[in-house]
Amino acid sequence: MQALVDAIRQQGEILPGGILKVDGLVNHQLLPHLTREMGETFARHFAPLNPNKIVTIEVSGIAPAIATAMVLGVPMVYARKKKPVTMKEPAFTAQSVSRTKGGVVDLYVSSEFLGADDRVVVIDDFLASGGTLRALAGMIDVSGAQLLGIGCVVEKQFESGREKLADLNVPIHTLANIVRMSEAAGIEVEAGR
Repeated sequence: MQALVDAIRQQGEILPGGILKVDGLVNHQLLPHLTREMGETFARHFAPLNPNKIVTIEVSGIAPAIATAMVLGVPMVYARKKKPVTMKEPAFTAQSVSRTKGGVVDLYVSSEFLGADDRVVVIDDFLASGGTLRALAGMIDVSGAQLLGIGCVVEKQFESGREKLADLNVPIHTLANIVRMSEAAGIEVEAGR
């Protein structure tokens, strides 16, 4: 998605710990035209798989996930990082390590909204090491739902998350690919894959 690649080149910032800050595009401020194009692009890619649900993780995955769900005309469910008192049991749970949160994050999805009849595409903001996506895939598996594919706005190719998720045997589609990044060389970004 060329508009996203261009925006990352202009606004992306490298932070300590290998973190790519794209807060002005995805993680804090949203640009409606860019978010809409993300949803349209993911929907075109995944529509042939006939999903009936989009699943993501709060907070930064919600915008591209709802944009995709709106184009496909299907519900979107997001994993919560804190279990609300309103969530009925049983709930599916998993843990994941988050660099941006600085530790282990608990994930919760209500069994009310994810089950054996669901054909799921996961849409999230980043594919880095793959740990959070693996945790979410595990929750989907335990629910009895079928994982059809994974879409991420930005992939950090050099962290090999795609390879670490290969055993899930689902297509992975990204919109922008960070080939490498360093303070000295900057951010090398290309169209997703």
